[in-house]
Amino acid sequence: MEIREFTDGDWERIWPFFDEIVADEETYAYPRGLTSERARALWVEPPPAVTLVAVDGDEVLGTARTGPNRPGPGAHVATASFMVAPAARGRGVGRALGEHVLALAAARGYRAMQFNAVVETNTAAVALWRSLGMRIVGTVPEAFDHPEHGFVGLHVMHRFLVED
Repeated sequence: MEIREFTDGDWERIWPFFDEIVADEETYAYPRGLTSERARALWVEPPPAVTLVAVDGDEVLGTARTGPNRPGPGAHVATASFMVAPAARGRGVGRALGEHVLALAAARGYRAMQFNAVVETNTAAVALWRSLGMRIVGTVPEAFDHPEHGFVGLHVMHRFLVED
């Protein structure tokens, strides 16, 4: 597996699993029925954000994006989002992307990483992020309408990348 920056030709391999994950409505609060073009605009943001792909040959196993959580006085804290193709789950793709993004954010001078909306029922992701040093700093109650569990919380997770 290789992790590299997104190129234009990657989107056609990301779009099918992006669309599937969004349609499941279990982990992302994106609206259903996004066109490929609108989804790409949401996922592939201009610099200083960066979009990454985890690939095995020509197969895109997963993708991540990272950049400043907020502009201006909040730009020293990074944020990130991740999607792993359902066919690639259980192969360490999420962990590899998470480790890569944390190292990249630190190398780019961000002081911390903040995830704004980790669905509390996404226990695999919560466990992964905790194993990478992220901690839950708060939970917004009933902020996500899960198709199976109803209204569930969204965790805000945080980790410092530099020590004073």
